[in-house]
Amino acid sequence: MQGNPIFMERAIALATENVTSGRGGPFGAVIVRDGTIVATGVNRVTATNDPTAHAEVTAIRRACAELGSVSLAGCEIYSSCEPCPMCLAAIYWSRCEAIFYGNTAADAAAAGFDDAFLYEEVKRPLDQRSLPIANLMREKAISSFDAWRNYAGRIDY
Repeated sequence: MQGNPIFMERAIALATENVTSGRGGPFGAVIVRDGTIVATGVNRVTATNDPTAHAEVTAIRRACAELGSVSLAGCEIYSSCEPCPMCLAAIYWSRCEAIFYGNTAADAAAAGFDDAFLYEEVKRPLDQRSLPIANLMREKAISSFDAWRNYAGRIDY
């Protein structure tokens, strides 16, 4: 698998500009389909007080809006840094077909963005995680899935 350095250069430039402009953290992402940039995104966590506003998520939101679809099948994502667990999940959910990244998770940790604990947390059984988690009212909650299964207008994703 070989990415296009032009798109990675763009992701890196977005990340650097985001820092030097004072708008956010050192992360940029570019989503490409058929050799054309569909959307870009930068880290907007502190600018918007939104912990989910990572560059990859921002780019995914913009690309989906641009394409009018929840699926980014046929697209590739270029990120200035190895995606964190949240971004990785979002990329999988979006159906992007390839991920190219610049900095590694270790590089991010050295810069103060250490997400290693998240990778460890999701491996643990629910009752051993640091954040309490409990199943509640499953018998009632299942009605939402029943409604979904029976909804003729649903769009599967």
